[in-house]
Amino acid sequence: MDRTHPHPLPRSAQQGHDHDHDTDGLAEILDLDAEVLAEHLSSLTAWLPLRTGPRRIVDLGCGTGTGTFALLERFSDAHLLAVDASAALLERLRAKARENGLDDRVSTVRADLDAPDWPDLGSPDLVWASASLHHLSHPDRALRTVRDVLAPGGLFAVVELAGFPRFLPEDAPEGRPGLEERCHALTDRHQAEHTPHRGADWGPLLTAAGFTVEGRRTLAIDMAGSRGEAVGRYALAGLRRIRHAAATGLHPEDLAALDRLLDTDGPHSLLRRDDLAVRTERTAWAARA
Repeated sequence: MDRTHPHPLPRSAQQGHDHDHDTDGLAEILDLDAEVLAEHLSSLTAWLPLRTGPRRIVDLGCGTGTGTFALLERFSDAHLLAVDASAALLERLRAKARENGLDDRVSTVRADLDAPDWPDLGSPDLVWASASLHHLSHPDRALRTVRDVLAPGGLFAVVELAGFPRFLPEDAPEGRPGLEERCHALTDRHQAEHTPHRGADWGPLLTAAGFTVEGRRTLAIDMAGSRGEAVGRYALAGLRRIRHAAATGLHPEDLAALDRLLDTDGPHSLLRRDDLAVRTERTAWAARA
């Protein structure tokens, strides 16, 4: 994983945030991702081909707890171990658990999933990894480790995203139509260099690690701004990170147009637009050990 994370990937749960200097901005994106896409996440947890309700769950690359809390809501008898490399994100997750009266059902452990030796994860019935595996330098090793720790017959759920969500209409903004796609083209080149497993088909990788893939589901998400303010804040937080990653490669007029969108006090602010949407795609694989 690229530990500096100049790329603006939101994740239900992103592993490897051992750099905490940008934790607030990242945490905001993760929380907004959870809020805006809650119904889609719930549909994925309901889709899992489980034989019985899991009692022990591990969330690998938990971030601020998007998957953690969705799983705890779905499986009311389960205890969950949340794993991430960021102490700050884990503390944020623990605070949420306390606020929601769930602290007795959640444990946390700080760990780098690219390290050859992982902490003791117990023998979970379900391991969940959402938007975290593509950051790993050695995902094959991580997959084998998950296979080894899963309880007999346990399930491994991998959820990955094709890329960062799009928010603007294709003809926006006025004067610089297609700006968002040009920004993504720049960040995608960086992604290809530093996170080559993004967009991978995890089915063959899971099979090679000794799993039997029992299901695959792709969610094509295209939501108009039905969540109002949350979608605007999500777009603002995401495009701020895109600006950081793409600024040096953008045409000056594109950069100026992007800055106008990001100026929350200006007339062209994203927060003033009523035509925002969330367009993204998530694919899930369910694999049996």
